[in-house]
Amino acid sequence: MMKRRGFITLLGGAAAAWPLAARAQQPAMPVIGYLSLASNALSPNGLYDGGFLQGLSQAGYVPGRNLAIEVRGANFQSSILPRLAADLVARKVAVIVTIGSPYAAVAAKAATSTIPIVFMLNEDPMEYGLVASFNRPGGNVTGVTFLTAELVGKRLNLLLELVPQATAVGYLCPGSGSAYVEARKGDIIAAARPLGREIIVLEVQRVDFEATFAAAVEQRVGALIVGNYTVFVASLSNRNKILELAARHKLPAMYEDRRYSGNGGLMSYGARITEQARNAGLYTGRILKGEKPADLPVMQPIKFELVINLKSAKALGLTVPPTLLALADEVIE
Repeated sequence: MMKRRGFITLLGGAAAAWPLAARAQQPAMPVIGYLSLASNALSPNGLYDGGFLQGLSQAGYVPGRNLAIEVRGANFQSSILPRLAADLVARKVAVIVTIGSPYAAVAAKAATSTIPIVFMLNEDPMEYGLVASFNRPGGNVTGVTFLTAELVGKRLNLLLELVPQATAVGYLCPGSGSAYVEARKGDIIAAARPLGREIIVLEVQRVDFEATFAAAVEQRVGALIVGNYTVFVASLSNRNKILELAARHKLPAMYEDRRYSGNGGLMSYGARITEQARNAGLYTGRILKGEKPADLPVMQPIKFELVINLKSAKALGLTVPPTLLALADEVIE
């Protein structure tokens, strides 16, 4: 009897241990690192209208269910990006996803040559040595680009079609003095030269938008192009402040990001960023399933949107030409 009872006890203990052993053999939930020049509050859920998470979901990954995300934000201090990237590498994340600023992607690439990196980038990734080419990225880096710099001439032409009398056009940018900002200044100045327009560079120092817009009025700026910089677009309060000041000073403004025109900005022209963010999520999912970044071509936008806000045009006393309305992908009334 004692032997039989001992056998049953042993069998029951083994049965209780089996689920634990099975769980221990299951693969650990993959973790992706999310690196941004902006703050930790810039979560994947809110970025680009949730496009990134939509892509992950399409690839079969849902945060909290079969995926974890570690967010690292530099709070607009580019000097700490290398430390944050190194922290994600030490965390042994499966993929590092970088957002917006090219310096986040550069810091990630410098931190690891083995962990896959997926960037969401406004610029040409080759300009920063991130990939060997668009079709054959090589190495451990790939991603999507919105190609905002290539559209600077188009934006200026569209703005001048609406405000042809503007001889001086302001260009709003951070006062960082970085190579990235300096290159974008050069782009807009070069685009304006053959049009006979003067570009007045308006640098925002320490996020003091009030002083910068006051300077624009003082220098008789007739229209404004707002650069698509992380410090501007990643902060809802900064976006709203730009919109408020443009309206208050009656400055017709062109934006690169649709979120401006959708919230009262006069007009925007740029890539469908939600779609590109979704593509980045899809790429991240494919890499988690075993594909290599070197085999995934850098995705470029195939569609650019012109959005015109007629309510804002009316408030500025502007009449939108029928030719411009015909070009618009969306007209907000």
